[in-house]
Amino acid sequence: MPGPGPTLADIARAAEVSTATVSHALGGTGRLGEGTRRRVREVAAALGYGTRRGPLTRSLGIAVTTYAGSPWDFAGVAYFSRLLTAATSAAHTRGYALTTLPAARGGDPLWHTLAVDGMLLLDSPAGDPVLRALRARGLPVVFDGRPADPWPGDAWVDNDHVATTREVLDHLASSGARRIALHAGYGREFYTGAVTAAYARWCAERGAPELVVPFDPEDAPGHAFDGAFAARERPDAVYTVYDPGGRQVLAAAARHGLRTPGDLLLVCASEDPVYGEKELSVTTVTLNPERIAACAVSLLVKLVESGHAESPGQLTVPAGMRVRASSLPPDMY
Repeated sequence: MPGPGPTLADIARAAEVSTATVSHALGGTGRLGEGTRRRVREVAAALGYGTRRGPLTRSLGIAVTTYAGSPWDFAGVAYFSRLLTAATSAAHTRGYALTTLPAARGGDPLWHTLAVDGMLLLDSPAGDPVLRALRARGLPVVFDGRPADPWPGDAWVDNDHVATTREVLDHLASSGARRIALHAGYGREFYTGAVTAAYARWCAERGAPELVVPFDPEDAPGHAFDGAFAARERPDAVYTVYDPGGRQVLAAAARHGLRTPGDLLLVCASEDPVYGEKELSVTTVTLNPERIAACAVSLLVKLVESGHAESPGQLTVPAGMRVRASSLPPDMY
């Protein structure tokens, strides 16, 4: 049965103002700016103030918020594309619609009013304004990737990035690499920080030189590697943790006359099947987005329907390495 409508405190949390401001805005009193008054009234109307709260919408939302507000096409990245498809299938199997929000809308006030029963957030960074708005509304949230500042009771699905990073680096070292560069450091999400920290610890434990080459999604020619590849003590292997990174490394290596494999070993974290084609044959790390999506949607539906997370904290999905010629010693390819 429908329950009571929202209180002034509910509206204040959703609009991120005080209850006094809500009271003035709805009552037409006080010295408020017209923009504030209008926004509070819009939030109140969207939350159903003055009416009774309705039943579940049977709809879920999903958004990538690591660069919320930037008009980037995350659906064009193989990892997100595969996860979105799997999440849609998992939601439909449970009788829920799934709404995908474009990254460019991350700064919009729609997060205060979006008519969904719960949200799945991918790569939520520190200070995520979308998460703040959803928490203010009290909407159930499940994360793909550990949130920067988890609350008690939060649930998220992720890989063990420390173990995966060490597995990749050990593999490259066993193939003869002695100067392994990490191509990372672009995002503010947990994934980037965890991989970078694990790489630094691995290098320190072995007394190996540490080189983090900054990733830039617009750097298709791989110019970020020009200095490293031209140096006398150049890296002999690269682990790149973003999908386009493998192509950037290969472009830079070709420009500097480096053969992969042969002169340079390469591993790329990517779900793109192109890396498995014979002419590239690049070793990849898969984060298993289909399994992550199925687990995350299952957690979110349980949270929506029961009101609490069955298993708060991290649910770990194993990553996997698909070894190909790019990371093998010469006598093995």
